Amino acid sequence: MGIGDVVSRFRRPEYTGEMRCVPCTVVNSAIGVIAAAAIGGVVGANAGVATGTGVGVIVLGLSAASIALRGYLVPGTPTLTKKYFPDWLLRRFDKDSHTRAAVSADENLDVETVLMRAEAVEPCENVDDLCLTDEFQTAWSDRLESVRSEETSRAELADILGVEADILTFEEFGEAFVAYADETQAGQWESRGAFLADVAAATELEVRLDGWQTLGLRQQSQLLYVLRLFLEECPECTGTVAIEEDTVASCCRSIDIVAVSCQECGARIFETNHPGDIARSA
Repeated sequence: MGIGDVVSRFRRPEYTGEMRCVPCTVVNSAIGVIAAAAIGGVVGANAGVATGTGVGVIVLGLSAASIALRGYLVPGTPTLTKKYFPDWLLRRFDKDSHTRAAVSADENLDVETVLMRAEAVEPCENVDDLCLTDEFQTAWSDRLESVRSEETSRAELADILGVEADILTFEEFGEAFVAYADETQAGQWESRGAFLADVAAATELEVRLDGWQTLGLRQQSQLLYVLRLFLEECPECTGTVAIEEDTVASCCRSIDIVAVSCQECGARIFETNHPGDIARSA
């Protein structure tokens, strides 16, 4: 593998060029300078000033390369910047200078149209279907990396629900993953993997859709639920996911369902009634 291939794999075009987040660049550049000075100082105190200066220059160079190619140095920076920087500061940096797609709670929500408007999906090249855009798939994957820890996922969910993070708790009942706000159920998912997928996707769609926050919880859930169908990797354990059919029995009848599950850890990512079962119950 050549240098060009390495650089190409390391590059994150969704955070560089016209898509570069200026606040992220400023903050990460400052972190890079401080880290270089601190590491160089420690090394210099133990191995000599010349050695410390050399190490500091190397750290600074690596930091600059990471920011140039990826847009940030510290993982999760785009999400953290958007969350903790005040709106007036983000506007001054012209963070949202690029045109964002618009969505309204008043419109008759067409999931496919809205997701295409957000450039999350597009017509597939070789089949008559929709596929994730490469740019959205990369951005979604990056956000999943940043929300896998319980602390970060709790903070992101709190932002989505408009509540304080310290009142949220999580519990798992069998395969189900449930979030509570002050002991009141705030949401339920098929698994922790499904929860992580929704939190990461919601964070990305909020950036892409002007009016996302005006949508009702049901409308937002529709968009997030459909997006999960496009996952090829389990959000929880990164295993391969596959579509399968199953039967759920109750005291009175059996219901056929179609599900998307992880083949390694068994996490259920998506579940719906089998089309034939829907027809019978209609």
